[in-house]
Amino acid sequence: MEAIHERVLLADGAMGTEIQRAGLESGGCGEAWNLDHPERVLAIQRRYVEAGSEILLAHSFGASRIMLNRHGEGERTAAINRAAVGIAKEALAGRGYVLGDIGPFGGLMEPYGEVAPAEVERAFKEQARALVEAGADGVIIETQTAFEELELAIAAAKEAGTAVVIGSVAFDRMVEEDDVRTMMGISPEQAAEFMAAHGCDVAALNCGTGVDMAMAARIVARYRASCGLPVMAQPNAGQPVLEDMKVVYKETPDEMAAGLPALLAAGPRIVGGCCGSTPDHIRRFRAILDHSQEGR
Repeated sequence: MEAIHERVLLADGAMGTEIQRAGLESGGCGEAWNLDHPERVLAIQRRYVEAGSEILLAHSFGASRIMLNRHGEGERTAAINRAAVGIAKEALAGRGYVLGDIGPFGGLMEPYGEVAPAEVERAFKEQARALVEAGADGVIIETQTAFEELELAIAAAKEAGTAVVIGSVAFDRMVEEDDVRTMMGISPEQAAEFMAAHGCDVAALNCGTGVDMAMAARIVARYRASCGLPVMAQPNAGQPVLEDMKVVYKETPDEMAAGLPALLAAGPRIVGGCCGSTPDHIRRFRAILDHSQEGR
């Protein structure tokens, strides 16, 4: 991914909300679709490529054994992760990069919770190994809020032999202080320094509550002031609202894209979208990126 030093790369948008639009039932295991409905996953990722994405995140966010066990899919862990990479590679057809996506295991480790760190470590190692062996160009560890979990996932990705490790932290906005912290109290400065110290190649941010495009730009600037790593930003398409018992993100492609120039001015090397963003959002990003990079 040497290209990030030459130009700003465009990643994809949300997969979870797109899978739901494609028919995933409430509470269903979207990652199982990599084996059960690969054509539906491929169709979504092809739309992102057609919209201009140069980086696809494999549909493996919730595909650690711990997460899959909750759906009775744990025995298919390796196969689901391998298929996720294969589908993304097919969608790109050699025109970009695939990141194996490792999300949170969905709980708290001891002593704050009931899950032993050794169990989490095994799950991340298994997932990272499957993603790398399937040919992922790098691994992104997303939506992290605690250093203990992030550290285990970084180590697992490195042990698997991936060429690129991206750590991505989810922040929540504290309106009273006009600042952000993770659920576990981590600041952007602390996150950036931790990721640099533990061998990440890219420091990223994604998801979070109340982190709009403007706040994402501020976090990017704080990352860059705290470490020398390239930065990736994937904000949500606005704040979620509940309509007809469904979570909906209502920020339109034009509304979200209006904040992209300020985000780009902060200096990220990769931009994309998280929850609620669609191929139409990414298409608007592509147009703005192309215009901003004309003549460079």
